[in-house]
Amino acid sequence: MKYSRILFAVLALLAGRFCSAQQKHLLTTDKLKNYVNYFNSIDTETVKNYIPNDRAVEFLSANVPLFECPDSAIEKIYYYRWWTFRKHLKQTPDGFIFTEFIIPENWAGIYNSLSDALGHHVYEGRWLHNKKYISDYINFWLFIDPKTPKPHLHNFSSWIDDAVYSFYLINLDKPFIERAIPALNNDYHQWETEKQLPNKMFWQFDVRDAMEESISGSRKDKNIRPTINSYMYGNANALAKMAGFTGNDSLKIKYQQKAAELKQLVEQNLWDDKDKFFKAYEVKTNMLCESREELGFIPWYFNLPDDNAKYTAQWDQLTDTNGFNAPWGITTAERRAPTFRTHGTGHGCEWDGAIWPFATTQTLKGLSNLLTNYKNQNNMSAKVFYNEFHKYAMSHIKRSVPYLGEYQDEKTGFWLKGDNPRSSYYNHSGFCDLVISDLVGLKPRADNMLDINPIIPQGQWKWFCLDNVLYHGHLIAILWDKDGTKYHKGAGFSIYSDNKVIYHGNALKRVTVPLKSS
Repeated sequence: MKYSRILFAVLALLAGRFCSAQQKHLLTTDKLKNYVNYFNSIDTETVKNYIPNDRAVEFLSANVPLFECPDSAIEKIYYYRWWTFRKHLKQTPDGFIFTEFIIPENWAGIYNSLSDALGHHVYEGRWLHNKKYISDYINFWLFIDPKTPKPHLHNFSSWIDDAVYSFYLINLDKPFIERAIPALNNDYHQWETEKQLPNKMFWQFDVRDAMEESISGSRKDKNIRPTINSYMYGNANALAKMAGFTGNDSLKIKYQQKAAELKQLVEQNLWDDKDKFFKAYEVKTNMLCESREELGFIPWYFNLPDDNAKYTAQWDQLTDTNGFNAPWGITTAERRAPTFRTHGTGHGCEWDGAIWPFATTQTLKGLSNLLTNYKNQNNMSAKVFYNEFHKYAMSHIKRSVPYLGEYQDEKTGFWLKGDNPRSSYYNHSGFCDLVISDLVGLKPRADNMLDINPIIPQGQWKWFCLDNVLYHGHLIAILWDKDGTKYHKGAGFSIYSDNKVIYHGNALKRVTVPLKSS
């Protein structure tokens, strides 16, 4: 314990290497402390990992961006999700990792590791000031897990290459990427060996997509799913970009070609023109799945579909109450489906309609990409995104207190694992990254430009502030104060880098400005 506390102190010091002792913030840590003290007070803490509750304030104050807004649900759950996330930080002889289940599971790898949500873990954890936690975690999957008697990385589909690149976009650690690329290249080839069909598309069992008991899925049939094909497209794109800035032109061209080929194949083979939706291709029936599933939104997580109104029309199903719009969130299958909520009942996992935060995270990121990167947006808007994200925040509740579990009834919000301890603090989705990178809109880039594109409806909030964001070695703060009476820094939209205003304007809108040197 003494060693652990000394190491924690050293890591906290390293995390603050960009911050002087006199660093000023627009926000204090008072709200963080109040929220964490409340979360601690309602917690039994049956499991303690690297950062126990009594050190949560210290750890989070040193590591996470500060945030406040008028939406009390979003603000509270922002801090709740950071509080639950650090519960899963585990120190091992092979470095730090993040777990998925808070209690040991017999199908997990060493140290209770599981790979199905590692993309979510990296996207979420990339905003921690101390990058060692995520860099260790990535290194574990690339260099430690393959040497274990039973490697677990390929037990589930993943977008690990894309996540690694997303981590780079926060810290620009080129040497880390140079070390990772050979392993990532080998890993991609291994997926091709294991799961690629002669037609160049990838197959997967629904259980290995972490989506078992789905309408289109099977634990035995090699179905061609939008999940793994989108992931591999995202991975190929990321590998091409990483190869490019590390000077490996042949590898860059190789993965650009793979990405282009997969994009074309997904659009040609998984798009149902009749139902206007991307679907899984069922090998047994030699047809696309009869029903729409939420996994059809995943291609937009990686900006895969063409900017074409034909494809964008799919998003109308998100707000249709016969589609995916339910009182408690986004369903994993369309509600009009004849077999809605029939496959998974009683089997332990229900991806045939029940609400899963894992999938909600993917869909919201896909919608954010649509609103940010596409001209054809059909009926989608910042209001749609905000409403769905607010609903997502509100769903984090059980017996009137904050809670994060596995999956929920779409009408009642009941957590379908009940009081099963494995479901508590279930680290299988994202939330804080969606606040930072999508709602507030800090869009990570590889250049020296700071790109802020809030997805907040006009008139929705009179004020908000995101502060203490460590990005490209600078401390960033983003502030909106419509009339100047909340923060007394002037009316309008302001962006700070290392305590200096680098942008100020009257409107809450997309802003791209050069990062200033401190």
